[in-house]
Amino acid sequence: MNVDALINRLSEMPLSMLYMAIGAVSALENVFPPFPSDVVVAFGAFLAARGAASAISTFFICWIGNVVGAAFTYYIGRRYGTGTFMHRLEKYGGKGAEAKLRSLYEKYGFAALFISRFLPGVRALVPPFAGAMQLPAIRSFVAIAAASGIWFLFITWLAFRAGENWEVLYGHIMTSGKIVAYIALAIVVIGGAIWYFRRKRPAT
Repeated sequence: MNVDALINRLSEMPLSMLYMAIGAVSALENVFPPFPSDVVVAFGAFLAARGAASAISTFFICWIGNVVGAAFTYYIGRRYGTGTFMHRLEKYGGKGAEAKLRSLYEKYGFAALFISRFLPGVRALVPPFAGAMQLPAIRSFVAIAAASGIWFLFITWLAFRAGENWEVLYGHIMTSGKIVAYIALAIVVIGGAIWYFRRKRPAT
């Protein structure tokens, strides 16, 4: 079955089932990294756009699903500490990932949680890390939910603008993900440099 035939077949799904699938996939990103939720959610939103779905409803389902998944992993991290997800942290975030996250938080506070949610391989680990660090739940979720909202709003907008062309949408998602990651990394590097030189500056 080619892509067009698959799209046509899946487009016949009841809208309620499609919404449920989109919400579930958005949540799973936080539980099973590196789950390719961006592509799957974009595909679901693309299918929804071909039917009678609302862009606003699709966005909120993506967003709420993702925040619910983040809340679950935050709770796991808060209850059981870093040991339960350390192997995942090092596997997907690289060696020293925990130290990097701690350093980012110490330098930038809750802004670090916001920025980290745009970094591939790290963003799914932010909620359990925040829980394990015993960071305040409400302030943590303001940062996490804000970043997730921006990203899923962008994905939904792209999906509803794509028309009938899935290949174009897929290319946009891949390119946009890289661009956003580079921007987030640049912010981290620039912010780190500013913080470093301010510390080195002699007191007057």
